Amino acid sequence: QVQLVESGGGLVQAGGSLRLSCAASGGTFSNYVVGWFRQAPGKEREFVAAIRWRFGITRYADSVRDRFTVSGDTAKNTVYLQMNSLKPEDTAVYYCAADRTAPMTPSRSLGAYDDWGQGTQVTVSL
Repeated sequence: QVQLVESGGGLVQAGGSLRLSCAASGGTFSNYVVGWFRQAPGKEREFVAAIRWRFGITRYADSVRDRFTVSGDTAKNTVYLQMNSLKPEDTAVYYCAADRTAPMTPSRSLGAYDDWGQGTQVTVSL
């Protein structure tokens, strides 16, 4: 089992930026697909982005494409989600997750991911 810890959330004005981090222990991220998901109040958890970084393969939800970037640091065993041009509708708890089966094409499905972090709150104000 991989232990995941997210950090970097906070309160930011619309148009601002945040960088979320997902640190792993108990496994090597570069062997997995790492995904980011989010859950807003009263809504289902949804896919945001994912990376199969050994091969440089990324995937994004349409709602964040061109604003968010997912990347990894092998030395730190950490995955990042750089979020730019934030909108109030990006407000949610953000979770990272690891898919240890590591398909070449990262999955958008929650059920594909084996291990989850506890989440970090992102709030975007007008």
